[in-house]
Amino acid sequence: MATAYAVFSAMGPDRVGIVDELSGLLSERGGNIEESRMAVLGSEFAVMMLVSMDAAQLEGLRSRIPELEARFGLTVVLKPTGSPELAQGGRPYLLETISLDGSGIVHAVSSVLHRMGINIENMETETQSAPLTGAPMFRMKASIILGPHHSVAALKREFDRLEAAQDLDISLRPLVPARPE
Repeated sequence: MATAYAVFSAMGPDRVGIVDELSGLLSERGGNIEESRMAVLGSEFAVMMLVSMDAAQLEGLRSRIPELEARFGLTVVLKPTGSPELAQGGRPYLLETISLDGSGIVHAVSSVLHRMGINIENMETETQSAPLTGAPMFRMKASIILGPHHSVAALKREFDRLEAAQDLDISLRPLVPARPE
């Protein structure tokens, strides 16, 4: 029995029970949800899951996508992928920004990371009203991995420039303490 991996994504109108239905579907076929991200965005529900299961079961699931879409009222995509690999030789950092909401914030931050060759492992953004003023506040959290060739000081300098140019508050902190030398 060969284990296969796929990214299973689904999106559609939010309603109670979607997670139960999708996880039950995968469980019935011996599937395992390795990782997942789920959210309600506006009035739509969206999920992305890394699933593992027997290759034949996965192929059977793929052939039933039109039936699943009709049954659950969702748009479903199943894309084969490789097994997850743990990041080697890097140090995980948490990047957070908070500011008044405005266009281009994600692009500005991701451009700095792109120029420096730093990959975003995970990112979440949200806009909420400030408690006292009601002003729209934007918050972004991202997990990144800095490799041995990345300079934390250089990245912080780039973020200092970005903070000044766009009136952002950016914090960068390691998720794992440095090893004593």
